[in-house]
Amino acid sequence: MAQATGKSASPTVSTLFGRMWRDYLRPYWARIALALAFLVIEGSTLGMLSWMLKPLFDRVFVGGDTSAIWWVGGAIFALFVIRAVTFVINRALMTSVSLSVSTLMQKDMLNHIMTLDGGFFQTNPPGALIERVQGDSLAVQGVWQTFISGIGRDIVALGSLLAVAVAIDLRWTLIALVGAPILILPMAVVQRYIRRKMRQNRDISSQRATRLDEVLHGIAAVKLNRMEGYQSQRFGAIVDRIRSGQVKMTAMGSVIPALVDIVTGLGFVGVLALGGVEVTQGQRTVGDFMAFFTAMALAFQPLRRLGALAGTWQSAAASLERIYAVLDMRPRIFSGPRTAPPDDMGIELRDVRLSYGENTVLDGLSFTAEPGKTTALVGPSGAGKSTVFNLLTRLVDPQSGQVLLGGVPVQDYDLGTLRDQFSTVSQEAALFDETLRENILLGRPADDALLRAATQAAHVSDFADRLPLGLDSHAGPRGSALSGGQRQRVAIARALLRDAPILLLDEATSALDAHSEKLVQEALDKLAVGRTTLVIAHRLSTIHRADRIVVIERGRVVEQGNHDQLMQAGGAYAALVRLQFGK
Repeated sequence: MAQATGKSASPTVSTLFGRMWRDYLRPYWARIALALAFLVIEGSTLGMLSWMLKPLFDRVFVGGDTSAIWWVGGAIFALFVIRAVTFVINRALMTSVSLSVSTLMQKDMLNHIMTLDGGFFQTNPPGALIERVQGDSLAVQGVWQTFISGIGRDIVALGSLLAVAVAIDLRWTLIALVGAPILILPMAVVQRYIRRKMRQNRDISSQRATRLDEVLHGIAAVKLNRMEGYQSQRFGAIVDRIRSGQVKMTAMGSVIPALVDIVTGLGFVGVLALGGVEVTQGQRTVGDFMAFFTAMALAFQPLRRLGALAGTWQSAAASLERIYAVLDMRPRIFSGPRTAPPDDMGIELRDVRLSYGENTVLDGLSFTAEPGKTTALVGPSGAGKSTVFNLLTRLVDPQSGQVLLGGVPVQDYDLGTLRDQFSTVSQEAALFDETLRENILLGRPADDALLRAATQAAHVSDFADRLPLGLDSHAGPRGSALSGGQRQRVAIARALLRDAPILLLDEATSALDAHSEKLVQEALDKLAVGRTTLVIAHRLSTIHRADRIVVIERGRVVEQGNHDQLMQAGGAYAALVRLQFGK
């Protein structure tokens, strides 16, 4: 089972974004710095634009100097051109960085999740993990673009505009900003509220993704059981909670920009009361007032964006917190030092015990499977048979006891080396929404002759050759374009091509009709020759020729031997045979 590391308390915003800088943004520092430089230029144009209004009014409109029209107009036009060019460049640079970071984050998330133990996936359904990989990473995708824009453009623009305002009249500037301290306390309250609500909304979004995943993958059961209304009601309740939370966050996030409007309006009234009197009395020029008024008016939008930035910052922090909560989880199953394959393929379990919480799965299980022979595991459902396969491949480790391969504990092997020794065919063939060829190869190279031999031996070619695209036909989501028997044959062809020395068969022919079962059983018999084979089967007719039959009940071996020996003993196996065949 995976476990989280670190403190349980929520990390601070600075900690989260500092870590994001170290992990993801640092390689792009040059592009970020260049974009920041262009943002500074873009932001400074607003201050220069407001300053140019002073000669426009004083020399042209009031003074009547027509010759100044051209150089003042040309200067204003140049500022707009500079602003347009720098906007395009920094937008392209920052989009490149944000998308690169989001892509890398999604790759890292999936790569890390695939290293975690089976216990992690028992408590984290696929939909919730999809939401973390996709939804949370996209939620933080644009935060740095927004944040750097806030620093590079809006703060510089605000600073340059305030500099113009101060240069014209310090008193007017102080009056305009007199209400600014009012924003401090509401901003702190809003930030805490938004982060808390965003964390809740991301959790609910995970529930939405999980519900969608379960409904769409179980659509046949939904239809057959007439659950459409029930599932629609459950899904509707989840999305209604998301909507309600989003409305509350949006409303609260609007508080700061709204207060900025009020504070700015108060400042304008104060400046108008003082400045208007001074202009009418001739103490200040019309150009002074228009330049100041324009500077403060242009400062209005960057000030509002900076006020809203607090909410954006906290929303991204909530998603980053969820992302790092997964990335900080560590598996408890690690590779051992041995990279050489086993000297032989004998399997032994010694007094193995395993529990999931209060549920005891294996209770002192001990048996051996001789190399090159077939060992069958039989017993009632829940006896722990499939768990043996998970122990051998180290999808899970026992709490006590030993699992040995070639006389060596499986924990001593490198995980890649260990798992290379096994080919598995289970009751539910795990197929992907790819071509038949890709589902058989699974990314491994193989020449056409080997592939053809595997598909013929598994009788995949019997149906694939009739398809318009042959092996390049798509299997559909989870193999839904194929019948159960066809999916099973693809899985068997995969095992044939893998050619591992140990074969694990978990109800491998259960989904086949009688004719297909006969064909596939022949293929499996050929595949098992010379291999150590473990078979789980409820249909006892498929394992009566096994070299050894191990009967498991409640996580313990109750008897073992071949078919004839166990029938003569008249114990648990014989009872199962009589129950299944009525004799």
